[in-house]
Amino acid sequence: MSYVVEQFLRHRIVAAAARVLLTFPFWGSGLAKFIDFESGVAEMARFGLEPAVAFNIATVIVQLGGSLLIVLSRYTWLGAGALGIFTALTIPIVHHFWSMTEEPFRTIAFHTATEHIGMIGALVIVSILAAQSNGSRLGSPTTAATRRDNSQDGFCD
Repeated sequence: MSYVVEQFLRHRIVAAAARVLLTFPFWGSGLAKFIDFESGVAEMARFGLEPAVAFNIATVIVQLGGSLLIVLSRYTWLGAGALGIFTALTIPIVHHFWSMTEEPFRTIAFHTATEHIGMIGALVIVSILAAQSNGSRLGSPTTAATRRDNSQDGFCD
């Protein structure tokens, strides 16, 4: 990798922008469901999620809370895990292409499901990067000093 590219990728602002971009689909959707609460409730009801109000509230909390944890680089694993599980659950609930017969809805659902799988992979990667920047070996305890020393790359929890 070239020196210029490496320095660019190590910059804190680039890491912060990457976290914002990664979580955009979640905080965008969460804000929309919060601002236009009734439409969010109608969306939950359309997919058979009852009580729709409770599901909309839970969705907003997961989408905004998970995004916030990732963007702020605090408990990234928790935010990414919550968003990853949420994203995985939307595939059989909303994007169940295998049971659809009408086109183009089947193809659209297939592509959306595969994009969701890619997003889950990206959420795993951001958790790995956060753990590595903490000096963690994914499960081994780290000290506050180690986390502080390794926080300059912007992925620290």
